Amino acid sequence: MTDLVAESARAVAFLSRLPVPDRYFENTETEIAQSARAYPLAGVVVAIPAAIVLFLLLAVGLAPLFASALAVACLIFTTGALHEDGLADCADGFWGGRDRDSILAIMKDSRIGVYGALALILMVLLRISGLAAIAAGTSAISAALALLAVAVLSRAAMVWHWHVLPAAKPDGVAASAGRPDGDAMVFAALSGGALAGVLAYAASGFAGILSMFLLAAIVCTGFSRIAREKIGGHTGDSIGATQLVCEIASLLGLALWI
Repeated sequence: MTDLVAESARAVAFLSRLPVPDRYFENTETEIAQSARAYPLAGVVVAIPAAIVLFLLLAVGLAPLFASALAVACLIFTTGALHEDGLADCADGFWGGRDRDSILAIMKDSRIGVYGALALILMVLLRISGLAAIAAGTSAISAALALLAVAVLSRAAMVWHWHVLPAAKPDGVAASAGRPDGDAMVFAALSGGALAGVLAYAASGFAGILSMFLLAAIVCTGFSRIAREKIGGHTGDSIGATQLVCEIASLLGLALWI
């Protein structure tokens, strides 16, 4: 249990800009991947500020669309736009490069192209509209819990993507971070799925939970297949992009049953 708490703290530090006590990093030289099993649990912590913002704004009667926009803005601020950066790089590289080497070169470039810009615009619109659809059809607390649910499930998807694909660049940052083993992936999937299901139940019941799982699995599998075909594996950017595309898919799955 102590190890899981420490891993969760390190995962929060890696996935967000939230402050984490230094004691969780003392006397440890473990790979980043070894904390991956705690990503779904870290997802709860990372998304709590945005969930609180959403709940309070809805509770005082603010329109669901505006409240959802501010909640998504809070979530982006909390994560430091870590996943958004990965999505933009993947969009530019996957659809702007002609071969594996050119794709990886584009993804490494810090500049954002047309594909990346469009991906970010669509991502923000879809997250806000999906969350607003849920908020408009349920209570403030249920909407806030749904936000936590998709944060948890999408971070479990990150671990699956990271595990099933080899590192695209043997000398890249993702390769140096290591790779979650099977036990870490299974723990993340089971704990993330169970926690996400409990959190999402109030918003859309069993039907919404099932469609949330199904759509997230389809999108995660599809995106991982694209990454394998385009670059032969995963990068830090593709791991981050997985979180966002699966979050959007999860929001759609819940919104279908509101």
